Amino acid sequence: MFSIVIPSWNNLAYLKLCVESIKKYSQREHEILVHLNDGSDGSLEWVRSQGIKYTQSDKNVGVCLAVNHLAAKASCDWILYMNDDMVASPGWDTGFIEAIASVDTDLAMYFGALIQPEIGKSTTMIKGNFGLNPEEFDETRFVKECMDDKRGDMEGAASQPTLVHKKWWCMVGGYSLEFSPGMSSDDDLLMKFWVAGCRNYRVVAKSRFYHFGCKSTGRIKHNLGGRIFVMKWGITQIEFHRLYMPSLRRPDKGSNASNPQNFVRNSLLGRMRRVGYGLTKDYPLGDLEAWDAMPGVGKWREG
Repeated sequence: MFSIVIPSWNNLAYLKLCVESIKKYSQREHEILVHLNDGSDGSLEWVRSQGIKYTQSDKNVGVCLAVNHLAAKASCDWILYMNDDMVASPGWDTGFIEAIASVDTDLAMYFGALIQPEIGKSTTMIKGNFGLNPEEFDETRFVKECMDDKRGDMEGAASQPTLVHKKWWCMVGGYSLEFSPGMSSDDDLLMKFWVAGCRNYRVVAKSRFYHFGCKSTGRIKHNLGGRIFVMKWGITQIEFHRLYMPSLRRPDKGSNASNPQNFVRNSLLGRMRRVGYGLTKDYPLGDLEAWDAMPGVGKWREG
């Protein structure tokens, strides 16, 4: 049914729990593909022992390159991107399958409903603490209580897991490499789908996942994703979500969401930000320091 792509950076304990939960709690049989950034913690030996399809780079190449590489090898029509620090709940795939069947187009983006110990101001996440790491994870209680929150599907976007049709992933070019190693690449992907005509963005309530939270991003130098987004699209990320994306706060989906021409209107704030960034000494279309910090692709391996 789905090709599930998972980038991992020396997170063996998390990766094991993630993959095992998919195999244990799926109602259908899915293809699993893993990209190993480095993989020197035993991850390489483990995926080989499990017969999992994988790619590997001897250095960390970030999520944009890793996910794009896996998506190119996917054999199913639908691609699910999830992080290695997530745990699937029973029947997670049934919710997605029902969501796909409920609309008459494959130009859509679906998102899993995340359960986290801390959710901040998020309106799409569910608060729940079932452990802060794999050693503490209370699987029995998670399985029993993961559906206690009775909320339904929500219009709008969330973070991973993200489910899209491979045709449209290829059509928009997947993750844009100028956002490497990955900050703000999700909003850029949302925008590219919007420009392609997508108006179906849904957080699927039945597709629930536990998220330990940001176990890799804290180890890398972040690119200036917000700056790159403005320079590329002419509006800020906040304006994009407020004016273009459907949400519970704006059931009318914003004044621009039904724009038949599918073009993005530059905002006054966006123009001002562009001028300001252009006058700085930093490279305006990206973050050279972040690129310099990237060690390069190195050698790719597949199995």
